[in-house]
Amino acid sequence: MDSALEPPPAPSTRGRRARGFSGDDRERAILATAERLLGERPLSEISVDQLAKGAGISRPTFYFYFTSKEQVLLALFDRVVEEARSNRGDALQRLAEDEEQGWRDAIGPFCATFSSHRAITSAAAATQYTSAAVRDLWSQVMEQFVVEVTEAIESERRRGAAPDGIPARDLATVLNSMVERSLFSTFSGQTPAVAEERLLETLVSVFMGAIYGRAQE
Repeated sequence: MDSALEPPPAPSTRGRRARGFSGDDRERAILATAERLLGERPLSEISVDQLAKGAGISRPTFYFYFTSKEQVLLALFDRVVEEARSNRGDALQRLAEDEEQGWRDAIGPFCATFSSHRAITSAAAATQYTSAAVRDLWSQVMEQFVVEVTEAIESERRRGAAPDGIPARDLATVLNSMVERSLFSTFSGQTPAVAEERLLETLVSVFMGAIYGRAQE
């Protein structure tokens, strides 16, 4: 079972008004319930009533925190991305120390985090084709990644570590699209897909070849 994001304390058996069960607790309970249920069935088979019951709240109370179950998925996916970004830290600013290790440190947290929350990954991969809100969120996330990788490529070119070539943004766009598809395929059980144990090193090798013109050492 996937690890839940910030698991909440168990709801009191005395009802949702029990002392200590705050609004933040209820929101976390909804998110934890959603991630657990996504590990068992697709979003389309999860009802708002099930989310509310699992969180120990009523259906009307659920709508105080979220407008729909799709919005719950958005919140979960946003937290997964932010968790990965936080774990990545300043890896892209340390490429001058060791290019290959720098890219490994930049990509690795996304592989690890998406793996830890593969139920959310699977749901987001499936729902982006049917939900405009999920597509919009992922487009915003991808744009942030493209900007960051573009800046990293341009920095590597300025210091002479990487040769000039196609526009840095175009290269960053293709590389990020590759990472996106690879993560979704590997961690949502789609095919074809790279085996999980080889995913990170495969991605690093492609980045090294595309940016520096050399294979992974």
